[in-house]
Amino acid sequence: MTRSLVIAPQWIGDAVMAEPLLAALAARGEQLTVAALPWVAPVLRAMPQVGAVIDVPFAHGKLDWAARRALARTLKDRFDAAYVLPNSLKSALVPWLARVPRRVGYQGEGRFVLLNERTANPVGKPPMVDFYGALAGGLPAGARPRLQMAASAITTALGRLDLEPGSYWVFAPGAEYGAAKRWPAPHYAALARQLQELHGLPVLLLGSAKEAPICEEIAALAPGACRVLAGRTSLDDAMALIAAARGVVSNDSGLMHVAAAFGKPQAAVFGSTSPQHTPPLNPRARVLWLKTMRGEAELDCQPCFERDCRYGHLRCLVDIRPERVDAALGDALAKAASETPAAI
Repeated sequence: MTRSLVIAPQWIGDAVMAEPLLAALAARGEQLTVAALPWVAPVLRAMPQVGAVIDVPFAHGKLDWAARRALARTLKDRFDAAYVLPNSLKSALVPWLARVPRRVGYQGEGRFVLLNERTANPVGKPPMVDFYGALAGGLPAGARPRLQMAASAITTALGRLDLEPGSYWVFAPGAEYGAAKRWPAPHYAALARQLQELHGLPVLLLGSAKEAPICEEIAALAPGACRVLAGRTSLDDAMALIAAARGVVSNDSGLMHVAAAFGKPQAAVFGSTSPQHTPPLNPRARVLWLKTMRGEAELDCQPCFERDCRYGHLRCLVDIRPERVDAALGDALAKAASETPAAI
């Protein structure tokens, strides 16, 4: 059996979108160990094809030469192949330092020496699942990310918050990339009020500690409808809460991809980015993107892939009204109700 080391992406969404690649590698008999930064490691542990996860101690954006050399020493002679998913130079250092015989990845940032099986950098922005899948020679048609969590872990996480499966909604209103990916807080609050009035179920606001202020703003605008959990749960618990939610509403974010990989009914709002590049690959997902919404004026600037709106109006997000998202979520729920419930 081929022993393979995988250097995981540094962001949650990218890690989720790498799952079909890992499934393809495991299906052809490769035994997988994944090296991942601590904040994405829980995502990899929710992939049953991953045999082991190594938490790597590197600081974001830093070379950490000494730490990489130390890790490489512990990995020497343990692997036959390595797949380097990030495109940076530093991400390819550990497999090279560990002298892994076969080192696979995109050409990236001039990694001619570090990798000995290089794929040409793609033109434009292809779908990320296909981008990673090319490192295995391509994926089967219809491949999409899937995550699994033990029922006991979900029950424990919900028990700490006195929740039952299906008794709440999840909103993930943050986005690390910037304001041009975040649906406005007043729109989230209006939707929370609508859901509360119609269903009487609370909305859990999930995200990182940096996203807590926007969650507090939403909660203040929708009194009694929301529980702010941003920065107060681990990623493991956030994943468990998503896995057992009735439905999920989010921006284009890592938690959007987590919800998709659990097969949850979801409404995903896109602004500056494109669902053609990072779609929620879930038959129960409904995407709201002004560029393709009927009855809306198309914006020539979309998608711009910028962190902040160059024009200052954020129309690509503001013009997606809460009523449209409510209807999309309702359609996703109807789709789920017509099917056999997906396994959590």
